[in-house]
Amino acid sequence: MSETVRVMLVDDDALLRSGLRAILSSDDAIEVVEEAENGRLAVQRAPHRRPDVVLMDVRMPELDGIAATGELLAATPEAKVIVLTTFETDEYILGALRAGASGFLLKRSSPEQLIAAIHTVAEGEALLSPSVTRRLIDRVAAHPLMSGPVDPRLAELTPREREVLELIAQGLSNSEIAAALTVERTTVKTHVKRVLTKLGARDRVHAVILAYEWGLVAPGGAEQ
Repeated sequence: MSETVRVMLVDDDALLRSGLRAILSSDDAIEVVEEAENGRLAVQRAPHRRPDVVLMDVRMPELDGIAATGELLAATPEAKVIVLTTFETDEYILGALRAGASGFLLKRSSPEQLIAAIHTVAEGEALLSPSVTRRLIDRVAAHPLMSGPVDPRLAELTPREREVLELIAQGLSNSEIAAALTVERTTVKTHVKRVLTKLGARDRVHAVILAYEWGLVAPGGAEQ
């Protein structure tokens, strides 16, 4: 039996926090260990409660969810943050991912999607839905941040690792990458781990951002 995933809920809406707690209580492998009604309290409490996953709202008093994500991860680097919001806007998506979030989930998501997202992120994978990937790609492509020489970290990737990075940047999961390359999922996990290490990326979400900023993948490459 796998270990219980420790979750922290951060939202200024007490009713929503109560609803989230009720949903998560249906999964015996998830335990809500802390709540916070604003980003400042979340940053203060996280180091003491050591959550595995933090569900973080965006619009909150004291300290918004984007800024709180960056501060919380600096103080509790082993935690993973899923930004949970009503607003699917470019600024929130890119801001959350740049702050170190491992996922971005809309509040209209089903209870099943929420629970699955927590387990996905707790296991070390990022949560990047196709719609979010599309927005991220369009935003970075429209405002490229790097146009100089190719980053030397890319030269460290083997041809296979570069291929895996390109597939990650298209929003494919490990299972989908395994199917595309006709290899075992465990092999893909190994490749992904090496890619992240060589790029110095926190997780696959940041690898996606780097891939597009460096122009490694053309925007059209993610369209089906």
